[in-house]
Amino acid sequence: MKKKSVGIIFLTVLIDLVGFGLILPLIPIYADNFKAGGFFIAVIFTSYSLMQFLFAPLWGRLSDRIGRRPVLLTSTACACVSYVIFAIGSGLHNNALALWVMLISRVFAGICGANITVAQAYLADITPPDQRSAKMGLVGMAFGLGFILGPVLGASSTKLFGVTGPGWTAATLCAINFIWASLMLAESWQPSTHFQTQRPHLDQWMHVLRTPRLNLLVAIFFLATFCFSGFETSIGLLVEKNFNIAEERGLNSVLGTVALLIAYCGLIGASVQGGLLKRLVKRMGEPKLIAASLFLAAAGIAVLPFLTTWGLLLVGLAVFSAGSSMTRPPVFGMISILTPAHEQGATMGVAQGVGSLARIAGPIFAIGIFGKDHLPIPYLCCAVLCFATACITTRYLTLPKKEIPA
Repeated sequence: MKKKSVGIIFLTVLIDLVGFGLILPLIPIYADNFKAGGFFIAVIFTSYSLMQFLFAPLWGRLSDRIGRRPVLLTSTACACVSYVIFAIGSGLHNNALALWVMLISRVFAGICGANITVAQAYLADITPPDQRSAKMGLVGMAFGLGFILGPVLGASSTKLFGVTGPGWTAATLCAINFIWASLMLAESWQPSTHFQTQRPHLDQWMHVLRTPRLNLLVAIFFLATFCFSGFETSIGLLVEKNFNIAEERGLNSVLGTVALLIAYCGLIGASVQGGLLKRLVKRMGEPKLIAASLFLAAAGIAVLPFLTTWGLLLVGLAVFSAGSSMTRPPVFGMISILTPAHEQGATMGVAQGVGSLARIAGPIFAIGIFGKDHLPIPYLCCAVLCFATACITTRYLTLPKKEIPA
């Protein structure tokens, strides 16, 4: 039963991320077709992460109170509805109305997007502590595969069915996932047998952010997400600047190249999390692996702005992607170990909320502040942050628990 449940959870997150990766690259293109200004495009982009920041902790707490299964099913059903709204908005001929409908679809998706938060709590429920980091790697693997398959399906469905195709394709995948999970997914958490009074929403945030080790782990996740989201946003400008693709082949070639590079990063990350991670956790332990991954990510992101040949760029991307992909699973594995069973959902929700905040701040930092002319600066800043955090991790996270300062 546990093996079947793990498979269902993996596919639930995968399909959720396929839908996300299917829609995300198309938003700026669609918004440009509807004559949107840069500010409105940014609002559409950030609305999902902002709603996740506000609502992910609430969904996590709700799953602690009523169980994981109903929250996962509700989230999947709502994702289906959000993609239907996106498809409808994509097909409207009134530009202003189309943009507002697309914004509503992203806001609704962010509000109801609890799949990843509750999936991690589900895995913590059914997995022994010493195996949790490896199981959390499955969520990261689903991330990587989702961002590989999503853009491919998005391009294919647009070609076959027009501009509304990606929205209907994503909605169909979510509907299939909802039906399958409704029939096959068992409940992992029985709140009636573990009931304890929950902390109020703000108190839960403060509890997590004040707890030694737990607050450091959440900060590490914020940093890793901040750096990667800034990289995702700026890699197109970096490639355009260092390789002059736009001048030689046009903007569509830049977009195609960026999609391939992000897919390459996703493949590296999925390979590491799906195979190598389990052995590394067993050999090094979570704290040392987290520190090593941050050192590796720092080295990879520091050199990216200065690589002007495709071979070196692929090596740099591989180093950065491997380091980034090895950070998340042991971080969440340790978070689950340090969290009481009846607060798994609430704590995972706080961590995911912090990650959503990083997905807003990262692009603003990388592009909004420095722009195309100063691209090396945000990369180098992120490298310094990763290196400093790795040093702090080595100093504090690897200490025996009794030596941690209160």
